[in-house]
Amino acid sequence: MPSDSPRSRSWSLVDLGAAAAALLAVGGVIWSPRLSGAVAQATGSLEPVTVMVDVRGAPAAAPLELLQQARAEGKVAIVIRNQPHGSVAVKQIVPFDRIISTLTPDGNVVSAPDPNQKTFSTFDGRFVLEGQGRRTSGGVVFGNQTIKIGAPVELEGTNYRFNGTVTGLKLGAS
Repeated sequence: MPSDSPRSRSWSLVDLGAAAAALLAVGGVIWSPRLSGAVAQATGSLEPVTVMVDVRGAPAAAPLELLQQARAEGKVAIVIRNQPHGSVAVKQIVPFDRIISTLTPDGNVVSAPDPNQKTFSTFDGRFVLEGQGRRTSGGVVFGNQTIKIGAPVELEGTNYRFNGTVTGLKLGAS
């Protein structure tokens, strides 16, 4: 004769493991960088950020053509501390001239354009980038990474990949 009392449910080790995995998956979705970025954008905490990245001494056979191509593309992919951020708009690219200085026997300093630039051509310039970020107590969060002056970044376009250094940050409308 069957018992009329309901049978109590006991939890096995497999049930507890499945529940823990489900909780971890839900937590991962809630605290994911993309979702937190979407929440920041929806709440209006994102502001325009202008980032200046200097690239010095990158070997290039035709640096002026490379400069024109980068300007024409209008965007670069940026990697901050080995973490891809995505594409960022290029507001401006300022080329740098290589200058050498020497001391003359009479004690004056003379500066002139580097004559080796034609033989050993390099790309030297400043990329002025525009994106979205937010201010935190630790600095400016740009692409889910805290970015500060002096931080190494990688800029990548169709035909180039440059290592550069952040030399300027401006939070807010430029």
